Amino acid sequence: MPQDDAFGWIDAHHERRLAAGLVRTLRPRAADAPLVDLAGNDYLGLTRHPEVTEAAAAAARQWGAGATGSRLVTGSTALHARLEEELAAFCGFEAALVFSSGYTANLAAVTALAGPGGGGGLLVSDEGNHASLIDGCRLARAEKAIVPHADPAAVRKTLAAHTGSALAVTDSVFSVDGDAAPLTALAAACREHGAALLVDDAHGLGVLGEGGRGAVHAAGLAGDPDVVATVTLSKSLGSQGGAVLGPARVIRHLVSNARTFIFDTGLAPAAAGAALAALTVLRREPQRAARVREIAAELHRRIVAAGFEAVRPDAAVVSVRAPSPEAAVRWAADCREAGFAVGCFRPPSVPDGVSRLRLTARADLSDGQVTAAADAIVRTAPAV
Repeated sequence: MPQDDAFGWIDAHHERRLAAGLVRTLRPRAADAPLVDLAGNDYLGLTRHPEVTEAAAAAARQWGAGATGSRLVTGSTALHARLEEELAAFCGFEAALVFSSGYTANLAAVTALAGPGGGGGLLVSDEGNHASLIDGCRLARAEKAIVPHADPAAVRKTLAAHTGSALAVTDSVFSVDGDAAPLTALAAACREHGAALLVDDAHGLGVLGEGGRGAVHAAGLAGDPDVVATVTLSKSLGSQGGAVLGPARVIRHLVSNARTFIFDTGLAPAAAGAALAALTVLRREPQRAARVREIAAELHRRIVAAGFEAVRPDAAVVSVRAPSPEAAVRWAADCREAGFAVGCFRPPSVPDGVSRLRLTARADLSDGQVTAAADAIVRTAPAV
């Protein structure tokens, strides 16, 4: 290969992806974009809430634009400590630890609780888990078993064949199809064999449970000594960042052993301030959680009634099957032309290889917007 063409292989790779309809492009949006957003994860409609944005601005004015260092050096502020206390109390856990993103929180929890740096033993992971959990399992350097989707019997069988410590890992609500994991049954399977359970509750917080306290809380598992949860601050709380929730000894272990905590710059104070304000709004207006579930159910009802295949939503995500990757891209583009931004999921983002539109309900959508969105999706659907 010529010295001036060290990355020549990228062109061939791009052509293959182009032919398969799998090229991804960035589409910067304007601050005043006119589209109705059914693609983002602002489930409770808090990203632009005046209390949330003002709290972010106030935190930036008081603490500066950045955290200035890792949490163990200069990156921890009184805001971070308060946010951790509030998150743990709201979700029903003993303690919490805030990270710069939900992705880094998942990497931290998996790698620090399994493999050489943790309890060792076996990692049991649902085949439909989010990429951050999958990457955490890869980085943990532990023995791994991938089990069928949402199958407690498979988890139980896998654990029964193993001697020693183990950690089962699952999303609470799966990001592609929006279906919920059987957490109660999974916890029972783990307890039969002395295993711990790690739940990524990114899509449950703010949507499920009493007042939006999450799927783990709804399952009666919050605060249990063998259960750890991760959450993101970038969905229902309208901010940025992530957190691990669990027993105090687990959080203490992460502070000393989780590489994405030790070596990463802390969450920006503005994001911490915004998340705290969003929690305050959610405590005051718990009906937002019920509203987002109601809207997701109505979108699903209208789309299925029109003859399309869609997964029944257990939280805020509505997944609508598309005939092909190319058709999904064209369908999403036509929805944009009709005034509605929708998600478009294609391989390799989908574990089953099936492309789909991914719609996300928002608590601040009006009934008229919901009706118009469903009509636009049906009207722009590609021919099968």
